[in-house]
Amino acid sequence: MNRRVLHRSLTRLLVGFALALFAAPSWSESVPNIVVLFADDLGYGELGCQGNAQIPTPHIDSIANNGVRFTAGYVAGSNCSPSRAGLLTGRTPTRFGYEFNPIGARNEMPGIGLPASEVTMAECLHDAGYTTGLIGKWHQGGSAEYHPFRHGFDEFFGFTHEGHYFVPPPYHGVTTMLRRKTLPGGGQGRWIGSKGLIYGTHMGNDEPDYDANNPIVRGGQPVVETEYLTDALTREAVDFIDRHDDKPFFLYLAYNAVHSPLQGADEYMEKFAGIDDIQRRIFAAMLGNLDDSVGAVLAQIRASGLEENTLVFFLSDNGGPTRELTSSNRPLRGEKGQMYEGAIRVPFMVQWKGQVPAGKVYDRPVSSMDIFATAGTVARANVPAQVEGVDLMPFLTGQRTDVPHETLFWRQGGRTALRHGDWKIVRMGNRKQSAAAKWELYHLEDDLSETKNLAGTEPQRLQDLIKRWQDLNQEMVPPLF
Repeated sequence: MNRRVLHRSLTRLLVGFALALFAAPSWSESVPNIVVLFADDLGYGELGCQGNAQIPTPHIDSIANNGVRFTAGYVAGSNCSPSRAGLLTGRTPTRFGYEFNPIGARNEMPGIGLPASEVTMAECLHDAGYTTGLIGKWHQGGSAEYHPFRHGFDEFFGFTHEGHYFVPPPYHGVTTMLRRKTLPGGGQGRWIGSKGLIYGTHMGNDEPDYDANNPIVRGGQPVVETEYLTDALTREAVDFIDRHDDKPFFLYLAYNAVHSPLQGADEYMEKFAGIDDIQRRIFAAMLGNLDDSVGAVLAQIRASGLEENTLVFFLSDNGGPTRELTSSNRPLRGEKGQMYEGAIRVPFMVQWKGQVPAGKVYDRPVSSMDIFATAGTVARANVPAQVEGVDLMPFLTGQRTDVPHETLFWRQGGRTALRHGDWKIVRMGNRKQSAAAKWELYHLEDDLSETKNLAGTEPQRLQDLIKRWQDLNQEMVPPLF
């Protein structure tokens, strides 16, 4: 090697060394990855860490064991779409008119979806340098103007409506139980066929047309998916982490399990063969499948060397629809779509190795809206001022000992609720009006199951809480759709 070449090589080496000395710290030393694992219609009492010994959920439980489990974790809505709007925006959805739950063909109608004026967690993190991905269920508008790409997501694999078959007809490799108005040959009850298909009239209606004009898409293009859908979403999530583990990423993995239709894969049906009731067995198969899928995602995080630099949340979008799925909300009252605790209090936990204490149980009220504020803060992003959620990290580490939320508000037509401190008021009217429904009053610290209506014995407290609800209600806007 001549002197000129040697001099040039040494110069490059010294320049590179100097740049390394003075360069900004790598992303892994500054901001964490954010992963939100969002289950669908999973009841409060269905996980092992929540007290269910019938269906083992070791992988989901590990998040609680390695982090913090919230026993008073709430969502922003009592059913799918408003809840997701609250999670993504960090705001009470009725503040911007996202009050009701569009289903079926309404998902595709103009004007039905998450308004472009709302800043999502994905937009916020994208603008902070994160690569953002949505895998799974969107349900924030099915027309082009509401596509996930237009709400801050760089990648999307999933579907846009409220539900999707895990395996479409002819239902190979699964046991399928569908709702029907009438059984084959007439009559009511349950019909069990010999080829893996079961009908039940327990809900009094037919199974919704989930797959009508609702394809699985990659980006904006339909794809033919052959795997059981929970497994397919997990495959895509593992691949997303593997492809982006060299830079900060936000993964919103919105499973449609354990939402209907009830379809249990053969492997998991065999695993839970000891459960006699076929409906419950299918549900157990779906939950067991979901748990193994969460395990695969956590395993990829470890394989990528990111366990100490990934903030992972797990929660459900709302309480379980018990009659439809058998999904239990014990010990809470009510189910999906109502305003009792069983509809809005959900399994909720977080882990971040080395940053969040392991094995902690936190019993003060937190909200799914807090995920935006927490993620945005640790990502050093510009969190919009209108975000109502709070950064949970100081509460989890003990830096703050006050309560994250003194008051929480819900409204969906005539069904509405407010929690203030340990007291809660509920009114269960219909969609259009609530005049015929009376306010109920519960003290949650003494009566978590909401069995003792104290409206008659605590009239002044009832009126005070109604006044608080009315004041907050004045801040909300009429429904957009």
